[in-house]
Amino acid sequence: MRVEDCFFVGTVVSKYSFKGEVLLKLDTDEPEQYQSIESLFLAQNNTLIPYFIVKSSMHKPSLLRLKLEDVSSEEDANLLLKAKAYLPLSELPPLSGNKFYYHQVIGYAVEDKNLGKLGNVVRVNEHTAQATLEVDIDGKNALIPIVDDIILKVDRNAKTLHLSTPPGLIDLYIKDV
Repeated sequence: MRVEDCFFVGTVVSKYSFKGEVLLKLDTDEPEQYQSIESLFLAQNNTLIPYFIVKSSMHKPSLLRLKLEDVSSEEDANLLLKAKAYLPLSELPPLSGNKFYYHQVIGYAVEDKNLGKLGNVVRVNEHTAQATLEVDIDGKNALIPIVDDIILKVDRNAKTLHLSTPPGLIDLYIKDV
């Protein structure tokens, strides 16, 4: 399994018991949906290693307490500390309406209600305070904030995002200074 075929779930942040249990800090708005997973991948030495889950329970709102198969001591658990956890993309719950996973919209066409077809999404930048769509408009990358007021419709069949960008936003990228 490759990281590109997975989505990030969280990070092993601490040991829980002397029997090898660990706490996984989940990176999600709905942590309870991961309480019943049967396995996950942990990144170790640039490789994804599969681990089967013997037992899991919510410890705190965003912490999942895990007992993993073949992890039976503090020493075993120590080796997992700070490991990033992943699940296959196929295990993402389906979304409807205007909700989408960032990786899903790469390559989608972007149409503005006032400006028409703008271009295609080339990436999503989520490493800033506000996540943005990077849209290629005639060879120039325009950054469009991912906010409910701008995204009018996600058309999964046509692979198109219908937007209503604020006046002047697109001009910042396409007009020559």
